[in-house]
Amino acid sequence: MNSITANELKTKGVTVVESALSNSEEAIITVRGKQKYVIIEMEKYDKLRDYELEIALLEATRDVAEGRVNTESVDEHIERLKE
Repeated sequence: MNSITANELKTKGVTVVESALSNSEEAIITVRGKQKYVIIEMEKYDKLRDYELEIALLEATRDVAEGRVNTESVDEHIERLKE
């Protein structure tokens, strides 16, 4: 994984990002020597987002199957939140 300093990003811009991603799937941006951000190509981001949504759906499906749900009206829900 490539590392880019915040200063490199300021001075070289997208060029340094493209260079870092040319031989790695992601690049880390460091700020004052600490890893702060990750840069990935949009295609990989979209894939990770799809995985995240699939996991959320699986968790919700499991919650429903195991009875961990509330069935209530909007008004009942709002009242419960006020408690």
